[in-house]
Amino acid sequence: MSELTSDQREIRDLAKRFADHEIAPHAAEWDREHHFPRELYAAMGELGLMGVCVPDAYDGVGADYLSYILVLEELSRADASVGVTLAVHLGAGMLPILDWGTEEQRERFVPPLARGEEICAFALTEAEAGSDASSLRTRATDDRITGNKQWVTNGSYASTFTVFAREDDDRISAFLVRGDALGFEVTREERKLGLNAASTADLSLQGVPGERLGAAGSGMRIALSTLDGGRIGIAAQAVGIAQAGLELATEYARERRAFGGPIARFQAIQQKLADMQTEIEAARALTWRAARLRDAGEPHTVEGAQAKLFASRVARTQTGEALQILGGYGYTKEFPAERYYRDAKITEIYEGTSEIQRLVIARALLGEAADG
Repeated sequence: MSELTSDQREIRDLAKRFADHEIAPHAAEWDREHHFPRELYAAMGELGLMGVCVPDAYDGVGADYLSYILVLEELSRADASVGVTLAVHLGAGMLPILDWGTEEQRERFVPPLARGEEICAFALTEAEAGSDASSLRTRATDDRITGNKQWVTNGSYASTFTVFAREDDDRISAFLVRGDALGFEVTREERKLGLNAASTADLSLQGVPGERLGAAGSGMRIALSTLDGGRIGIAAQAVGIAQAGLELATEYARERRAFGGPIARFQAIQQKLADMQTEIEAARALTWRAARLRDAGEPHTVEGAQAKLFASRVARTQTGEALQILGGYGYTKEFPAERYYRDAKITEIYEGTSEIQRLVIARALLGEAADG
């Protein structure tokens, strides 16, 4: 794996220290209480973590995209809920404004988000428009938006939303919407298997004013380009979750004694740990490769899909192996193995299911033949 620069290592180490001291000790409680730690994100903003790859002209740190991916991995290693909150806030929320917004929009919307004073969200999915996002029914007439959105990460706490809606000419456009606008309502906070310290909400918009982001009719282009990068972020989250499972299982194997010594001496345990570490390193390499391509301005759709597909599978299977190594203790809430296992599954679903990732990869491989 290519060496990190000194700046990248410094940012990763900062995120690791913050994760170890400010997140990990509280993660089990936040999960148990379904608590969204809003105060944490203000503290992350003060350290620059909420705007790590945002240019300093907009109060960000100005680091590269790989640095952001490194931060996501470290935060997710401590608590995947914190990781996904940042991934959507920055990767799906702020970066589209930077990439597609006017200079006036960037100057107005981005700085408070980069400082962690506000949180951002991305509202694309609807009840009948998930993997087939182009089927969305939310309407925009004279920049007034009416419809319902589902599975909106950060939905209950965000101040700025990127909302996708169909205009009167049937083209899909993107709009910036404020959460305090008249007609905007959070209608439900979802109860989930995992990620219990992250907000996942349903939204109702009834004639809510929206400010167009990008050109009219460019909504799907904005959504798909955002998802291209977002998949790299979820791959990093998956790597972080899997890494947490490996570290827990390794420590437990050294300390747990059975049949006269530590279970780490058993070849069955050693083989599990060796496979875990190898697959996690491979997932990390795919994720870093995709991030570096994005930094270089190169196409990264397939590479992001590969990273997410592989890393999410690794997270699910290897957190299961970590739980197995802990045995009965792994199945209890005394140890975080069960939380890692619950949190890992969603990485195979959101930002495009694993089935969608395979379609993206296969179509690039097969070309026109993939369409029959």
